[in-house]
Amino acid sequence: MGEDQIVAVLERADVDVSEASDGDVGMRLFEEGAHDVVITDILMPNREGIETIRDLRRSKEDVKIIAISGGGNIDKMQLLDLAQKFGADRVLPKPFTPQQVLTTLDEVLAERD
Repeated sequence: MGEDQIVAVLERADVDVSEASDGDVGMRLFEEGAHDVVITDILMPNREGIETIRDLRRSKEDVKIIAISGGGNIDKMQLLDLAQKFGADRVLPKPFTPQQVLTTLDEVLAERD
């Protein structure tokens, strides 16, 4: 499931979504608006996911973060373990299903309340 598909799944579930092409754009959008949850890929251009997670935690400590990764040439579980160490609330290894995305989103939102 690609990023465009994740956005489509969330929009069909009536979730307000801001989409960013990379970590730099994502951080700008995050700082400009109110966001409860951030879903970030680990391997991205310009600002990779670990750096994005670290910066999100510095910016707003209570934001919920879901990290996703297919790993590329690196073991995706090692990347996702690292993401959790830097502050991701949940991780999703690719491939995952639309239901897994929605369930994970529900879980992190429930923790917020």
